[in-house]
Amino acid sequence: MYNSNVKESLFLSEPGIVCAAGNNVRDFWKALTTGSQDGLVKVKTHSGREFFAAKIADGALKKTGARYDMRVIQIEDSALEQIAPEVQAAKQKYGADRIAVCAGCCDNGSEFSVAGHREYFEKGAFPKNYSLEIQSADYPATYIKEKFGLAGPSYVFATACSSSGSAIIKAAELISAGIVDAAIAGGVDVASDTVLLGFDSLEAVSETKTNPFSANRSGITLGEGAAFFVLTKDKDFARGNCGGFGAAADSATQLIELLGFGESADASHMTAPLADGSGALAAMKEALACAGLEAGQIDYLNLHGTGTKLNDSMEAKAVSKVFGSLAASVPASSTKPMTGHTLGASSAIELAACWLSIANNRGKSFGDIKLPLHVYDGQYDSSLPPLNLIGRETKFNKEINACMSNSFGFGGCNVSLIIGKNNG
Repeated sequence: MYNSNVKESLFLSEPGIVCAAGNNVRDFWKALTTGSQDGLVKVKTHSGREFFAAKIADGALKKTGARYDMRVIQIEDSALEQIAPEVQAAKQKYGADRIAVCAGCCDNGSEFSVAGHREYFEKGAFPKNYSLEIQSADYPATYIKEKFGLAGPSYVFATACSSSGSAIIKAAELISAGIVDAAIAGGVDVASDTVLLGFDSLEAVSETKTNPFSANRSGITLGEGAAFFVLTKDKDFARGNCGGFGAAADSATQLIELLGFGESADASHMTAPLADGSGALAAMKEALACAGLEAGQIDYLNLHGTGTKLNDSMEAKAVSKVFGSLAASVPASSTKPMTGHTLGASSAIELAACWLSIANNRGKSFGDIKLPLHVYDGQYDSSLPPLNLIGRETKFNKEINACMSNSFGFGGCNVSLIIGKNNG
């Protein structure tokens, strides 16, 4: 167990996850470690524009019984069902008012709101089943409370790509402060026409599948998905004893801890990060200090890695400054070529990749260790500081004890999370 500066040990349950790379932890992990891009498909928007997007198959989603049963809620519910045993166990132990909900989300029901506004302009009135609550920022968290009958505090975070990272940090702070005893934390987002066309207007969407850190990179591939954890001080929930989908053969022995976290704000531009990477650097350094770790103790780095010219450049610079000469040796990858860029859900989905990197490699010899691949054209941008991007032939010479995950959102909202193995 690492000596964390966090006041108390905080444990992350096995995640519930659904995205284009997989509808549970087993399928998700297989896609990441084989480099499958099967979930990236061409989609056509109502404007006629076509893009690659990482879409969840419609048949994988079910009606929920929610007051507003829209796609974003169906995606969210699919992930929540996977952690329902842990939620119910926490509710029974602590009480409904002692569990918080912290969710990251940026697109709340745009498929309903766009259709509703279209009818308003055509007929002078909204459809009878339309409500402004469909568009309200709080509804994804409200649905979680309604689904599980919870009465604790709830929050939604909307800082684009770092949303669910900030949600996880807030959950940790609420528990550490004694306000609650457990929290459902993560994020959800949907690849709607609004999102696709909005990012296209920023000239940020790639015409081809995203190609992060390549000299030929040309932008992002958007995606949709959800990932949620139960965060608690109780080891029983972290061991996977409550049920779930079984991340690994020995999932009942997993104890994975939130070791540290860091946040920073560039506040220099509405969408672009600081080009020198100083904002990202600050978040990463704060996370290491919070965890009580040196950069050399990070065994896997999940990069934000969006595939845009500016983001990849500034992140490579930040990693180089934090890790120094080790930047070229720490195993690193962006999982967005398999999941797409899932915006408000991306930080939680990528932390799930880190969780599985620890859980699924426990006790394995070095030759058997697997980590998420970095799928790109192999033409690394030589103008960037070198990174050790994980390829199919990459071999690992260290046990996977601690992982860092980076998420950098609009306006320079930067989050870095560190989780690690706890042997208690």
